[in-house]
Amino acid sequence: MDKIAADQAVLHYGDGEFAVLKPGRFVRCAVTDKPIPLEVLRYWSPSRQQPYFGPAEFIAAQQGDR
Repeated sequence: MDKIAADQAVLHYGDGEFAVLKPGRFVRCAVTDKPIPLEVLRYWSPSRQQPYFGPAEFIAAQQGDR
């Protein structure tokens, strides 16, 4: 396993909070694949279990359902 993969966290996304299933420093945005440090993670979808870099990425993911 490379260093980057070792630093990637695995989370369970809930309503207003997330639980760390595998410790790490970041997760990857479901839309852009950009790394998101856990300390700045603010946008995710509990129903999809996906993190988003910001509000624009969250909206883009929602619009993709139409």
